[in-house]
Amino acid sequence: MSKSQQGLEFRAVAKAYGATTVFGGISFAIGAGEFFVILGPSGCGKTTLLRMMAGLETVDGGAILLNGRPVEHLPASERGVAMVFQDYALYPHMTVRDNLAFGLRNMKVPAAEIAARIADSARALSLDGLLERKPNALSGGQQQRVALARALVKRPDLLLMDEPLSSLDPALRLQTRRELAGLSRTLAATVVMVTHDQVEAMTLAHRVMVLHDHQIQQIGTPLEIFTRPANLFVARFVGATPMNIFDGAIRRGRDGHAEFELAQGIVVKTAIAFAGLPDSPEWKLGLRAEHVSVGGARPTARAKVDFVERLGELSFVHARLDDGREIVAAEPGLSPHQAGADIGLKFDGACAHLFDATGRAWHAPEAA
Repeated sequence: MSKSQQGLEFRAVAKAYGATTVFGGISFAIGAGEFFVILGPSGCGKTTLLRMMAGLETVDGGAILLNGRPVEHLPASERGVAMVFQDYALYPHMTVRDNLAFGLRNMKVPAAEIAARIADSARALSLDGLLERKPNALSGGQQQRVALARALVKRPDLLLMDEPLSSLDPALRLQTRRELAGLSRTLAATVVMVTHDQVEAMTLAHRVMVLHDHQIQQIGTPLEIFTRPANLFVARFVGATPMNIFDGAIRRGRDGHAEFELAQGIVVKTAIAFAGLPDSPEWKLGLRAEHVSVGGARPTARAKVDFVERLGELSFVHARLDDGREIVAAEPGLSPHQAGADIGLKFDGACAHLFDATGRAWHAPEAA
């Protein structure tokens, strides 16, 4: 089997519920051994995709290939897929050991191999001392690890996880995220995780697929998604704060780069070649908060502080420009600014993005 046939591939897969089309023909490919995250808001189709991969939802058209083998018409038990559900779905009357063994016994795996697989998974997920306990004697984080171990003991070709950390408190979520990151480096399986949590996506994924309104918006590495969003939706959805977006007029600068003029004569000089831009009836400028700094000589604009999010090593300063438009700036450390304070803001135009009337993004060329 060639390398290109490894992993998971959707080829023009269609799904409808009655007269409602969910996916008209979605296509994408996931490499073997890849940790692939599907990120998007509630209702965008993430879980439906996962359930079609698992065989829990039928496909109305197209093909799903796992390691080169068409699986769209196979029952879930014959696909080589394991799934970790959001609510864990552990058997409450069984011990952890029996929860892990149950599926393997149904698969007619020999007892000695069952014991070996349980030992391996328990060691990898620090469950050694919990095997004789029942789920009601475990914390939420421990139950989550049991659910993950139960999937891993099947040694699946494809491991699916549906919002696996959503019910954990912040401390447990951080700990379990760290465990998943370490585990993903040693797993032989391809992993697909669904989440609406950007931190999970950006810290765990090899690649991220951003989904909105049942349409793929962008597929790329976390760095690509953050630094070079494909369109306005991705720019606003991904990031600790939504990207600052401004209306205005575009013109050619003396150096051949595009300049963007906001209201009240504020001009942002970008690193985007004007000659390469298409004709568009309107343009928007995008700047992440990290590229809007507070203070400094010769500020680009003046603003009044609304409120400040102090996050420790970084603060996000929410303010309004003189014309009333909202803007978010990033400031190192604990910002001293209070609501109502007048501040100067400096825009880093070299990091600006332009969006045409269709919402498509135009970026400065990447550094060599």
